[in-house]
Amino acid sequence: MVNKKLQQVAAQFAGHQTALAIEPLGNGLINDTYRVRSNSQEFVLQRINPQVFPQPQLVMDNLIQLGRHIQQKPTAKVFLQIPELLPTQPGEPFYLDDDEQLWRALQLIQPAESRNRIHHIDEAGQIGFALAHFHHLCADLCPSLLHDTLPGFHITPGYLLEYKRLIEQPLQIISDEAFEKCIDFIETHQGKTDVLEDAKTSGALQERVIHGDPKLNNFLFEPGSTRIVSLIDLDTVKPGLLHYDIADCLRSCCHDKHSNRFDLERCRVILQNYLRESGDFFSAQDCDYLYDAIWLIPFELGLRFFNDYLSGDRYFKTAEPQQNLTRALAQFALCDSIEQQQASLQRCISHLKGLHLSR
Repeated sequence: MVNKKLQQVAAQFAGHQTALAIEPLGNGLINDTYRVRSNSQEFVLQRINPQVFPQPQLVMDNLIQLGRHIQQKPTAKVFLQIPELLPTQPGEPFYLDDDEQLWRALQLIQPAESRNRIHHIDEAGQIGFALAHFHHLCADLCPSLLHDTLPGFHITPGYLLEYKRLIEQPLQIISDEAFEKCIDFIETHQGKTDVLEDAKTSGALQERVIHGDPKLNNFLFEPGSTRIVSLIDLDTVKPGLLHYDIADCLRSCCHDKHSNRFDLERCRVILQNYLRESGDFFSAQDCDYLYDAIWLIPFELGLRFFNDYLSGDRYFKTAEPQQNLTRALAQFALCDSIEQQQASLQRCISHLKGLHLSR
């Protein structure tokens, strides 16, 4: 039976039609997401998590700004469908329930499917193209027009400071081998955390509009094809470094979760297609920080998982007591794999940089 509250919320967007079905959609760790089928339409219904986004209306402002910007582009030059916001019956962009929880409805992109694993190298190529195309669409959108809805997001030194604060407090956690491994890895590698922020401060890297969470399952594929039709989950769109997006995408797409190895060939194909589509908005100096970013972002995510474990699992959804600890270890193992392949990865980046600049 469909939850009465969900029916009530869905009705704000579906009008007087009866929602025939409301079912959970996707496996995101942040928002509550549902697929709604009514008599005449299907759409995505989401509750924005206020624990993650303390000012959810700013998230909505960003989405409205992004939608307007992309709608101004010539249709023939836009190769990604960006989900449109669906208004409530009174014409508002979102609905606040009795508990002041913010709900919004989004266009359901179909036919389309998300994938949790890359099966063919052509999928990797499409991911590189799609991410660069999104950045290209936003290249002339001034970052200052967007709210920073997640202050400190992807600022690795900030997560390190949070770790140091947490680890100095009395912990209600039993120290075991996994716990000590995390501590040791963080302490050993903490000196690498400032590289991107130092580059931003010095002016070597510039903030632009980023997606913020371009993991594999946020790219929607045409069913039965390697072609990407959409990039979804745009709540984290904000000012930031393109390197955050590129490295997070590579972290997600090149992580062999069975071995915690970094797939160098898949990385090469993604970067090759990214640079081919990016054009001159991605500079030689941008290329020089790619390796640093590729190593840093999984370290940052491992740090975030570990911090959340120390805090009592308040941010990421968990299904078992030590899941965030396990997640942290997996990211740190991925960092090790990247470091072991550093020479090969840097040669790959140097070669692709040369091709990119010669076009």
